[in-house]
Amino acid sequence: MRFGRFVRTAFAAAALAAAVASSHAADDLTIIQNHRSFQPSEITIQQGQTLHFENDDEFIHQIYVDSDQMSFDSAEQPPGETITITFPKAGTFNVRCHIHPKMLLVVHVK
Repeated sequence: MRFGRFVRTAFAAAALAAAVASSHAADDLTIIQNHRSFQPSEITIQQGQTLHFENDDEFIHQIYVDSDQMSFDSAEQPPGETITITFPKAGTFNVRCHIHPKMLLVVHVK
């Protein structure tokens, strides 16, 4: 009898964890890197939200954010790979590519 209660409790905990994880994943947004540009080129998100940068280009990219409020600098990102950045503070952030300096994504975090 106790084993059955344990199994039901374990399943309930797993279902709750999955629901929480999927609700956070739904808040994530994807930015496409293609033709040496970010698509879209400007976005507004909430504090703590995560952006996934998918390299759908034929070129290597290297993403960075350099501001007083946060700093991020990725390794080289070959085509087909995704880099994830979470923006923990409110503000406006310029996301750029070291390899292609004209690439710019402006992220407004509320």
